[in-house]
Amino acid sequence: MHDILPAEMPVWDQLEDGYRALVESYGYQQIRTPIVEKTALFARSIGTVTDIVEKEMYSFDDRNGDSLSLRPENTASVVRAGLQAGLLHDQQQRWWYSGPMFRHERPQKGRYRQFHQFGAEAFGIAGADIEAELILLASRFWKCLGLQQIELQINSLGSSESRSSYRDLLVDYFRDHADALDQDSQRRLESNPLRILDSKNPEMQGLIENAPALHDSLDQASRDHFHELTDILDQTGVSYRINQRLVRGLDYYSHTVFEWVTETLGAQGTVCAGGRYDGLIEQLGGKSGYAAGFSMGCERLVAMLIDQNRDQDSSGCDVYLAMRGEGSIAVAHRLGEKLRDQLPRLRLVVHAGAGSFKSQMRKADRSGAKIALILGDTEIENETVTVKYLREDKAQEECSQVEIAMRLKSLSANL
Repeated sequence: MHDILPAEMPVWDQLEDGYRALVESYGYQQIRTPIVEKTALFARSIGTVTDIVEKEMYSFDDRNGDSLSLRPENTASVVRAGLQAGLLHDQQQRWWYSGPMFRHERPQKGRYRQFHQFGAEAFGIAGADIEAELILLASRFWKCLGLQQIELQINSLGSSESRSSYRDLLVDYFRDHADALDQDSQRRLESNPLRILDSKNPEMQGLIENAPALHDSLDQASRDHFHELTDILDQTGVSYRINQRLVRGLDYYSHTVFEWVTETLGAQGTVCAGGRYDGLIEQLGGKSGYAAGFSMGCERLVAMLIDQNRDQDSSGCDVYLAMRGEGSIAVAHRLGEKLRDQLPRLRLVVHAGAGSFKSQMRKADRSGAKIALILGDTEIENETVTVKYLREDKAQEECSQVEIAMRLKSLSANL
């Protein structure tokens, strides 16, 4: 688990503010769920024979002897919340969330044991148009952030019936090649055979490539559903690649699954993943209903933003107000508050903690501020302030305290 230090926070703010504005512009409402849930919720939703439940969850018994877990993902919690509140039956809902998740994995770049996700979930909508909307929303987010080199991969898992037929074919195929399966794949053969297709073991890639293709098992309704999706993506200009090895190895997934993938992050290349999961509502005790959604990894997006915007200013300060003279402290704070009233977006640091004027100017320079305002006895008497440019070769100047806000505003389009 890692800290997010102040130097990184401007990127996180950009990400969080941009996501909130975007999803709300699509009509999605925010939902917040607890970080801790009953372990049974994730065992029922994700499945007991999965790496997440078997190896990665942080689980513990509380004082009542109930098994609780830090949430490893948030879709199950969102569905649980919707069912408890009676908001999913015969209703359409569009919700979004953000927050920390927890998995006991091997830490590496872009993957931590506490990590953050954005997500969007839509309920009560049967057609492929809602899946297309989720993809379009994510695509617009990359544009808003200025992120490039992200590829959309899509696939269809078909209906539960066609998926069941494919599962039988897959089990028969892998049984005939049981000697070539690694230990994880042998374990998944009976419980979750589609997960074998997602194996990263290089020694198994040839076997996986020759496995039966899922699309050959799709019924006509599933083919029509997938065609509806690709038609919308084609009409809206979203590029994609059909990846028939892209699966979600959980029984509640059906029809569309998708991932946004980049090669700029090394092994952790998936930045957003989602699909249709109609079976989950009934699996968690509700009446059968429609559901689709996605989640995206914030740490991976932050890493991409930092890498693509290394030259951007990440300082926490625009202006540093220094002072000299015994009577300047109170006046400086009064001026600082007036500037904050007039320029709400101004990042202003008023020097505190005494120190010589020379040491104040060193702190002003280290703050990253572009401008230092200097307030001394002379300036107080004349009701002025000295403006010193810290990043430009310009002569310092005096400005009336009444006009300094307008002067600062003219110097920065961001204020």
